[in-house]
Amino acid sequence: MQAEPKKSQAEQRAVAEPVSEPVSLVGEEYEVEVGPVAHGGHCIARTSEGQVLFVRHTLPGERVVARVTEGEEGARFLRADAVEILDPSKDRIEAPCPFAGPGRCGGCDWQHAKPGAQRRLKGEVVAEQLQRLAGLTPEEAGWDGTVMPAEGDKLPAGQVPSWRTRVQFAVDADGRAGLRRHRSHEIEPIDHCMIAAEGVSELGIERRDWPGMATVEAIAATGSQDRQVILTARPGARLPIVELDRPVSVMRVGEKDGGVHRVHGRPFVRERADDHTYRVGSGGFWQVHPKAADTLVTAVMQGLLPRKGDMALDLYCGVGLFAGALADRVGDQGAVLGIESGKRAVEDARHNLAAFDRVRIEQGKVESVLPRTGIDEVDLIVLDPPRAGAGRKTVQHLSTLGARRIAYVACDPAALARDLGYFQDGGYRVRTLRVFDLFPMTAHVECVAILEPAAKGL
Repeated sequence: MQAEPKKSQAEQRAVAEPVSEPVSLVGEEYEVEVGPVAHGGHCIARTSEGQVLFVRHTLPGERVVARVTEGEEGARFLRADAVEILDPSKDRIEAPCPFAGPGRCGGCDWQHAKPGAQRRLKGEVVAEQLQRLAGLTPEEAGWDGTVMPAEGDKLPAGQVPSWRTRVQFAVDADGRAGLRRHRSHEIEPIDHCMIAAEGVSELGIERRDWPGMATVEAIAATGSQDRQVILTARPGARLPIVELDRPVSVMRVGEKDGGVHRVHGRPFVRERADDHTYRVGSGGFWQVHPKAADTLVTAVMQGLLPRKGDMALDLYCGVGLFAGALADRVGDQGAVLGIESGKRAVEDARHNLAAFDRVRIEQGKVESVLPRTGIDEVDLIVLDPPRAGAGRKTVQHLSTLGARRIAYVACDPAALARDLGYFQDGGYRVRTLRVFDLFPMTAHVECVAILEPAAKGL
């Protein structure tokens, strides 16, 4: 009989001393002084032992009781909710929404803050990300530090703008529509979402039952009366007959392929911006705030100052919003190339821009398609990448094309700052930065950075 190999000392200790599980701190409470705002809709505090807390439902300068919602002993940081306000900030108000607060709906981050304070906090986050990730001060980025509200959104404290034209409701096991709690699959049933646009609210999604459904997405187009719901059924469930308070087209998400399929009505909605109508199909991307598309087109065109005859790129072009605006301005002697990865979005963009002979839309990832085009020189570039940003490789390529100006549209200040750093390495500097509060009550902002060759700014 063969003898078993001798165990090492480490193996012997592992047998003798089983590794203990980390001790969860969920539910523990700490009385803390709240520090600065951080990216993500929370503020930073520290326990008496020095452990970092990311605390929601609080404001800088407050003293609160923070209850841990995620984390364990020895973790780099803990997540927590402020469950008792001991010393409130002057910027604190009673949350207008009855579903906001610790452990409840996770859709909004700043219901408890005055509107002006919300914008100031967002500005502080943008400034911190620019400094930390790009080494830029607001002055060096050509930004005065303000976060601009959309037209009609500057309301008194306690009033909430109804801006969200696309809302995905989650459905609980009883068929009740609601919204997910923060960082959770749990559902908070609601009877009304205060930030939902009027066109969404008038459908009455929350006022009826949705047996067998996992989600119900409601879309209310801007500039048309088009309304659409997209249903995702639970495995094996049948779609209900949809009878809502307004005429609506119905789509479903396929259980096997995950695609969006028509049930009845138009398979698209018609959106309006910059004096153009855009078809957006299958729940495709369109800016959620009703004023966002026009606001961003104006900021981009004012920054780029297109000329007749320019050659322009519209990267991550979606259904063609910026490509259409560029095509109008560069004229018959100019040209626009759009690149978009989504198949349906490309079909929509080609439909939307069919009247422009000098516009071409290519499908695929920017980092793959752009090198294959053979384009080595352009006048203008617009890029509106997904939340993760464009990335070093794509920015390096764009920096070699000699564009006199580049417009970078970003929904995430961290990704923007990282990419601005890469553009600096490629010889570009930020000429201007504008920041817009197109997501009131949430931690999100939209930024438009205009870049030019650094040598031009000397």
